Amino acid sequence: MANEDLFKKVISHAKEYGYIFQSSEIYDGLSAVYDYAQNGVELKKNIREYWWRSIVFMHQNIVGIDAAILMHPTTWKASGHIDAFNDPLIDNKDSKKRYRADVLIEDYCEKLNIKAQKEIIKAKKRFGESFNEEEFVSTNSRVIKYKSQQKEILERMARSLENEDLADVKLLIEELGIADPLSGSKNWTGVKQFNLMFGTKLGASAESAMDLYLRPETAQGIFVNFLNVQKTGRMKIPFGIAQTGKAFRNEIVARQFIFRMREFEQMEMQFFVKPGEEMKWYEYWKETRLNWHLSLGLGEENYRFHDHEKMAHYANAATDIEFNFPFGFKELEGIHSRTDFDLKAHEEYSGKKLQFFDHETNKNYTPYVVETSIGLDRMFLAIFSNSLKTEVLEDGSSRVVLKLPEILAPIKAAVFPLVKKDGLPEIARQIIEELKWEYNVVYDEKDAVGKRYRRQDAVGTPFCITVDHQTKEDNTVTIRHRDTMRQERIAISEISNQLKNATSFKAWLS
Repeated sequence: MANEDLFKKVISHAKEYGYIFQSSEIYDGLSAVYDYAQNGVELKKNIREYWWRSIVFMHQNIVGIDAAILMHPTTWKASGHIDAFNDPLIDNKDSKKRYRADVLIEDYCEKLNIKAQKEIIKAKKRFGESFNEEEFVSTNSRVIKYKSQQKEILERMARSLENEDLADVKLLIEELGIADPLSGSKNWTGVKQFNLMFGTKLGASAESAMDLYLRPETAQGIFVNFLNVQKTGRMKIPFGIAQTGKAFRNEIVARQFIFRMREFEQMEMQFFVKPGEEMKWYEYWKETRLNWHLSLGLGEENYRFHDHEKMAHYANAATDIEFNFPFGFKELEGIHSRTDFDLKAHEEYSGKKLQFFDHETNKNYTPYVVETSIGLDRMFLAIFSNSLKTEVLEDGSSRVVLKLPEILAPIKAAVFPLVKKDGLPEIARQIIEELKWEYNVVYDEKDAVGKRYRRQDAVGTPFCITVDHQTKEDNTVTIRHRDTMRQERIAISEISNQLKNATSFKAWLS
């Protein structure tokens, strides 16, 4: 299936099975704003919980907060967002479509990377087990050409953006012959900077109202609370503060479903370290965060690191964990060494001291910060799109199945009575009553059992439990596994243990 067709299927499936709806759909919707439906809200909650436990529960020196969305406006002056939170915008004169100039260039470079990968794949097939990929990449003229072109283009773009030379960014687009992805037109406007923050007001009347912003990131809520958390929690360096919450950005191009939205949710952790030790912790969190992603079993080949050519004004090292979405490799999580920029900036603008007193050295210092920041909505899309499969079965029929990791599945089990009589529904409902204290489970008696299996496969339910006439004789049920369709007979008393073994945080995170 072509990637574009797969992506369309992902969007369609998300709506049909109660995961994501267009916001305000009865009024023709709102661009790049979505609502999480009955199954989507459960999957999103489970992803958030999986992240929270891995960050806060698994580390004794990391705690969480929940800062307000509305913050004092000077916060955003200090952080640099008012002056520097911009994206380079470019319009196509013929199609009237608007794009991020840097994304157009990055997409062009990704095509070069794909060409290089094709050369590597062809060579692997040709040479078989004797193939030395490292040697091939360093000696093959085509691969070297594609890689060097990619590096040269990205470095030039980074320099131009750093120097605010927007004319050269446009010139680069023209030199590369980059066309409008929709119309094929190369008739571009100049590149302009576009501030991404949403403004609002606080106050009872227009005359006295204060200009505020909806926060464009959750990190600043952590920084302004650094000293409060450190003192009340008696935290010692190194320590971290984690937060999940909504952020808002007036994106130039908010496309690709929930990948880039104007209202989204972040899961961030700021780790405060001693100056000079930031790179050690930067490497630690790169490895730790990648291992967290890999724990979900979405395939190691679907992840890669992408180091930044152009770094934010606050960073001395930055990388992205990219995921292979249906539309290619894109940023899923950012890991940044933010130096001491944020705390020093807030100290300057607030006039309040934001330093750590080290009792061992008897000195104050401003900690450096290593940040991990992941988009919850992007993580949702990565998991959902990777899990959606169409399988051809042995009898020639096919099934659509959403193979979500069991730990994240919205519904852990569906309980069926084989027929709607003979006391079987009553036993099934009794099982529901026992399981619902620990798991999100549903009762289903509509249609034949085979159709119910297919329905639960499409929803992503890992287990289906069928109560039949034998259940009345020996208190056993049939439990059917979603991924393999294997069925086994187990005692009713064993159902909870089966679900626990498959969905415990310890089994997945350890």
